[in-house]
Amino acid sequence: MTILRRSAVLAGFALLATASAFAQNAAEWPSKTVRIIVPYPPGGSSDIIARSISQVLSESLKQSVIVENKAGANGNLGADLVAKAEPDGYTLLLCDVGALAISPSVYTKLSFDPSKDLRGVTMLAYSPHLLVVHPSVPVNNLKELVAYSKKNDLNFAVTATGSAPHLAGVALERASGARWQYIPYKGGVTAIQDTVAGQTQVLMNGMLATLPQVQNGKLKVLGVSKSTRMPLIGDVPTIAEQGIAGYESGTWQGVLVPRGTPEAVVQKLNKALITAIRAPEIRSRLAGQGAEVVTMTPAEQDQFFTKERARWASVVTAAKIKLD
Repeated sequence: MTILRRSAVLAGFALLATASAFAQNAAEWPSKTVRIIVPYPPGGSSDIIARSISQVLSESLKQSVIVENKAGANGNLGADLVAKAEPDGYTLLLCDVGALAISPSVYTKLSFDPSKDLRGVTMLAYSPHLLVVHPSVPVNNLKELVAYSKKNDLNFAVTATGSAPHLAGVALERASGARWQYIPYKGGVTAIQDTVAGQTQVLMNGMLATLPQVQNGKLKVLGVSKSTRMPLIGDVPTIAEQGIAGYESGTWQGVLVPRGTPEAVVQKLNKALITAIRAPEIRSRLAGQGAEVVTMTPAEQDQFFTKERARWASVVTAAKIKLD
């Protein structure tokens, strides 16, 4: 047997061994702790949902499920960690899938390709953005805010440059004629805190994390970025109702895993995650905070990701937003 042929045979055996190992691991999964990586600071929408489902998921899988915050670079540090993790089903990414779809258009030197290095498991929840202002801003609707912004300096807090709330603000600014200065933060929690403190005056952020500050009177809500009004704040009109036809945005929390994760494991995860997020106590808790449970098959989530990537790429290009 020639050296070349021997090498080919050995390589074939190695591939068979790897495939056999993956099949065995899939059959035994999970046999150890499962990590949920949240690529944002604690307290945001993704973190709230991850911690809400972790205990129920642990009971369903009969294994420990832990939540780890790996914040940085608009969620890309944590996403990169998962993208390069072993594709064995033990390292999950729970994040705003829409925001992740934006990253390839914004970052010129992204260290991973979300479409090639990650695959969807399921969506979990949708929370529309709330357009809010500090109570000191003397406006009560979008029309008044636009007029006020043309005569006064306004700082618009965003969770990060190139984030979904940032692009939602850019789209609204371009469609309405408003004017404001974007102030980037390292997460939704600090953006909310500074708007509550009056350091920034305008904010768009997920309803799940923002509604409590509206309910306690520390922020004033002007609009909802959904096609229909939200029952919790039914007297607040949608942004579309206020003259921006078809306007809709929000945070879409979902779970992804490294590309190459065995299909059997992905399907088990899909079933376990859907069972967890649909648990009556979790569904009720999220509904009470303005988030609705939305689940998908892995294929449906991948299709959603592709559509969101195309949708926001045009906004990024028009706004000339580029980061290294």
